[in-house]
Parts: sequence; structure tokens; C-alpha cells
Amino acid sequence: MQNNAIYSNITWNLRGRLYLLDQPRVMGILNITPDSFYAGSRFTHESEILARATRMAEEGVDLFDIGGYSTRPGAATVEESEELRRVLPAVELLAKHFPDKPVSIDTFRASVARQAVEAGALLVNDVSGGELDARMMETVAELGVPYILMHMRGTPETMSSLATYTDLIKEMTDYFHQKVHQLRQLGVRDIVLDPGFGFAKVGDQNFELLRSLGAFQTFRLPLLVGLSRKSMIWRTLSIEPEEALNGTTALHMVALQHGAKILRVHDVRPARECIQLFTRLYPKPA
Repeated sequence: MQNNAIYSNITWNLRGRLYLLDQPRVMGILNITPDSFYAGSRFTHESEILARATRMAEEGVDLFDIGGYSTRPGAATVEESEELRRVLPAVELLAKHFPDKPVSIDTFRASVARQAVEAGALLVNDVSGGELDARMMETVAELGVPYILMHMRGTPETMSSLATYTDLIKEMTDYFHQKVHQLRQLGVRDIVLDPGFGFAKVGDQNFELLRSLGAFQTFRLPLLVGLSRKSMIWRTLSIEPEEALNGTTALHMVALQHGAKILRVHDVRPARECIQLFTRLYPKPA
């Protein structure tokens, strides 16, 4: 089941700094919001953000992902000015205190992406794949930063009603082909694919997607998976998000076996340990 793609040497250009993706990485989630679905990921004060980031660094985080707009199903709209107020100080804080840990800005707004990069972010993580702001892809091309391209339909408010597919994997593959071509035409070099677990996918669709992750290796681009404490875990197990760490770790191992290159997580140490065990089980080819 091992996929050697996770050991391929992919190099990002982080605004002139080279960053090697030669093995799976851990991306730590920092939600600067009051309403993210998992309460343990919500932070609002600078001291809380710094303390959490410090703990993540001690536990082996590779990258940070900062978001100021909850994208859980049915999440409330956040004005652009409020999103900027939340994320810019956090980006500056982490860029200053953790210069060796690249910061990703989780936003679908081009203006927020631009200002966050100017504040120190080095990647853009767009849940909408450019669908919610027509300027996003051109902005990323101008900024010259890696772009995390996620699959979603609709908006966070409507996505759950748009989860009807004739062939989920084929339709997602067609989506990624179109989007990657568009990005390449604009000159975006570094692209990461995120299949978007829970975003316009419901019930068994998420498990079908996890089983079929290897289908996206044809793009020869790194895969990011965001499974951490999601409803596909806690609803299946009839528990709450706060109890879903064990299930998260179980599915992280499956994702790694199917080629995941980046685990986007709330809990850094368990993800790091999962990667350590995976790489012991499946050593890097000589």
C-alpha cells in the first residue's frame, strides 16, 4: 500500500527561500476565530496564540496555518475587515517568533492573502479553489507563493447541500485538472492539492475519498489532507470532536499510506508520532 510519492523531493520557493518537502510534514492549525467547530483550536489573544504556537513547535510542527474565517458547515459570514483584524497580527507574530516555520494564510479572499503575505505569510491556503474570489489565482501568481488548492462546491454556508456526484473521484479529478491548468497558465509553480474532506462531501463520500486518494497522484503534486477531528470521525463513532483524536490518528495513517504529504492538524505530537511510525514501517527507498 506504500506510495513512494511521499518521499519524492519537492521543493517550494517561499519568496526566495527554498523549502524541501522530502517526507511527510505536519501543518498546525491556529484558528483566530470564536466559532471553529473544534473549541480546542480557537485562539483570540496574542498570548494564547504565542503559547499554542510554542507548544506546537516543541511538538515538532513544520508549518503553521492561520485562519480568521470559520469554514465549518453553516458558519457565519465574516466581514473582510474583521478577518484582517484577526489574522494579520497573528501572522506577524508567528513570522517573527518562528522564522524557520513557514506560515500559511487560510483565506479565500485575495486581498487578505496579499496583506497576509506582506505581513510574513509564505503560503496561501484557499478552501474555494479561487471560486469565491476571481482575483485569487492572479494574486497568488503575482505574490509568487505556493498555493493550496482545495476542492469545494458552493460556500461554507451552502456546501452541504451540494454533495451530489455521479462519480466523485472523476469529478474531483476533472476539477483539479482544470484548476491546475489555470494556475500553470498564470505562472503559479508550487501547487498543493487538498481534496477537502467534509467540504461538499457527506457521509460515506469522505471514506470513498480517503480510499481513493492515490488517484490524485497522477498530478505529481503534494497532497494535503485535513481530517483532524472532523465529523466523518466523530459522527461515525458517536462521540464529540473533543473525543476524536484517536480516530483522527487512525485515519492519518491511512492517508499517509495513500500518499498524503502534509497532515493539517489540531494535535501536532500525535501526527508527528504517526509519521515517525509510518516512516519506520515504510522506510525511504535507498
